[in-house]
Order: sequence, then C-alpha cells, then structure tokens
Amino acid sequence: MRKTLIVAVREYVVSVKTKAFLIGLLMMPLMMGGGFVVGALMEGRVDTAEKRIAVVDYTGRLFETLDSAARQRNDAAIFTGEGAARKQVLPRFVLEKVDTGADIQRLSLQLSDRIRKGDIMAFILIGPNVIDTSKDPSKATLDYYSNTPTYNDARAWITGVLNEQVQQLRLEGAAFDPKIVRQLTQRVPVGNLGLVKMDDAGNIISAVETNQAVTFIVPFAMMFLMFMVIMATTTPLLNSTLEEKTQRIAEVLLASIPPFELMVGKLLGIVGVSLTMTAVYLAGAYAALDRAGYVQFFPWQSIWWFVGFLSLAVLMYGSIFIAIGAAVSDMKEAQSMMTPVMLMVVSPMFVLQNVIREPASNLSLVMSLFPPATPMLMIVRQTVPPGIPVWQPLLGVALVLLASLVCVFAAGRIFRVGILMQGKGARISEMFRWALRG
Repeated sequence: MRKTLIVAVREYVVSVKTKAFLIGLLMMPLMMGGGFVVGALMEGRVDTAEKRIAVVDYTGRLFETLDSAARQRNDAAIFTGEGAARKQVLPRFVLEKVDTGADIQRLSLQLSDRIRKGDIMAFILIGPNVIDTSKDPSKATLDYYSNTPTYNDARAWITGVLNEQVQQLRLEGAAFDPKIVRQLTQRVPVGNLGLVKMDDAGNIISAVETNQAVTFIVPFAMMFLMFMVIMATTTPLLNSTLEEKTQRIAEVLLASIPPFELMVGKLLGIVGVSLTMTAVYLAGAYAALDRAGYVQFFPWQSIWWFVGFLSLAVLMYGSIFIAIGAAVSDMKEAQSMMTPVMLMVVSPMFVLQNVIREPASNLSLVMSLFPPATPMLMIVRQTVPPGIPVWQPLLGVALVLLASLVCVFAAGRIFRVGILMQGKGARISEMFRWALRG
C-alpha cells in the first residue's frame, strides 16, 4: 500500500507541474466563454455595404409602403450611439421598383442575371392576388430570389413589413377596423412560474418567474465540466503508459512494485489531478457568479455528488486507457482501440436534450443507470428542478462503483501481461482473454 501511495503522489505532482495541466485549466473557460467573448467582440462587425433589392409589385399597392419602411430603417434602425459616437452596424436596404410589363418568366431571368452580375443582391416578386386571395390563390405568392441563401436578414425584414401591410389591406377590404381586430386578437403571454411555497412561520410565498436560460445552462455546464475533466485527465494515461512500455521504464518500475499496485497508484494520482482541476473550476465559477449577482444559481446541492461521480468515472475510464496503453505497441494501434471508448464517453451527449427536458421520464432514468453514462446524466438530472429521488443517484453510485471495480480489476490483469510485451500489440480478443484468465 505504501508503494501505491508513493506512485500516486508522484503521478499527481508530475501531472500538476506540467504545462499540459495549465493548458488544461485554461481550456475549459476558453471553450465555454470563448464563444461569448468572440460574439461580443464581433458584434457590429458586419458588412455594412449597401444591399440593392429589386421589387416587382403586381398588386401596385405595396411597393410604396415597403420603400417607405426601408427609408425609415436606413435613417434610424441601422445605427447605434448618438452624435459623434453614432456608428452604422447594419447595411442599408435600397429598393428598386421594376416595371411589371414584361412576361414574368423572362423578367425573373433578367433579374437573376442582374444578381449574377452583382447589380442587385436580390429581387422579390409580389403576386397580383396577395391582397385578395379569393380570385386565384395560385397567384397570391410572395417570392424572394437571391444566390445568398445564408443571408436571411433582408428576407426576414421584407416578410415582416409586407405581411403587416397585406393584413391591414385585407381588413380594410372586409370593412374591419384593423385596430379593433388587433386588440381582439392580441395574444396573452403565459407566465412561466415555479411553485408557491410556505415558510417556517406559515406565510405563503408567491411563485417566482422561472429563468429558462439558467435551467438549461447549469446542468449543461455541470455535464460539460465533467466531460472535459475526464478527457483532460484520463487520456494522458494512455500516452504515459505506452511511453513507459516502449522505453522500458516499466521494467525498472516493476522490479520494485507489483503491476496491479503500480496501475492503482497511477489511477489514484489522476483522481487527485481531476479533483484539483475541478476545485479550480468550481471556485472560479462561484466567484464569477458572485460578482455577477447570480450566486443563488450555484448548484451547492449537487457538488458532493459531482465529486463522487467524477472520481468513479476517472477510475473507470482511466483504467481502460491504461489497459489500452499497456496492450498496444504504438500510437496507431492505440487510436484504433480508443474509438469505442470515446463513443462511451460522448454517449451522454446524444440524449442530453431529452434528459434536460424530461429528467423524470423512464428514458432518462434508464439512460442514467447505464454505467458509462451514469456520472454525467445523473448530475444533469439532479441539477434540473425539481431534482430526483435520492435512491436514484445512490443506485447510480453503486452501479458505477461496481463497473469501476470491474474495469480496474480487468485492466490490472491486462496491464500485468501487456506492459512487458514488446514489438507486438494485442488484439481485442486477446485483451479479453487476459482479463478473464489473467
């Protein structure tokens, strides 16, 4: 046991002192916050070049309204700031009225050719029966043509303006007051509230509005944190084991410590590294939430469960990576064997949306009791209100603990045989035989 602890401490100290550990610490905030930072930096940095759009209005009643709305937008809606700080952040939409005398097919071809030449960005065809659909519904069309399908701003703006005007003209044609119709058909927003509570003094506490963003971000962040820590701490075990094997370092180590104790020492050291990394991240998250005034959303009730599930997951996946490193002879063989293991690690991602939406469903329960996915999915289910019965995470701990013990035991047998093999990698069938027979 003393030698195992020596190996564990040595593995921990060596791992924490490396540059890879510091890079791993920076990886999480960069991956989670990098998108928000880049989004903030890129805000307003768009192409503000003028967008020319041709309009073919077969109704003869909509172009003026659309053109007027475009002028109002160009005068006010595309700028931010005031005075000297006024800055254009959106492109101008300049509309061009096209004569409707030509055949519609030939006119469409001509306008398409203009788009190809760069004279205009897009054109829109307004059918003659858009306002009065009782005549010929097939001509009640509103079509937007362009060769830039990913640029949707112009189409969305045009759709909103034209539909508003078309609706008003239809109501006027039917002798309805548009203001009264809008008042009568106004949608009533539905509040998204929690539950009414009663405090210790018997006072009723009103329900508060549910924060939809928080109910998704917190469980996602907990799962993503566990995933990143597992990947950052367990995968290097494969490389280090393979390096010790190929450079004959393992032969020197095995002269003073049994193979199983050596492997367990490595695993305990990596568990310590993963917990250190987790402590740094959680402390940083708490400080950030406290500074932003959202410390009430910090998931205190799930922290100890998180630590327990993470430790077991590191033992389980770490033992598998050590076994692979001991059984193969080069990195090419290792990468091929890593594929099924990586699929197990990322498997919770496939059902994450369903689990967050319905954490108490039978599917969520069954998936969270599948040992390779249990650590991540059980934490997600615990952090989504109202939580889950305590017997479920306890059962999850028992299953993951059993799976971890099986993996460590099997990996120990594979490690004992494979670490001394040189020049020849083992097949998966051979690894199973070593695990079963020793």
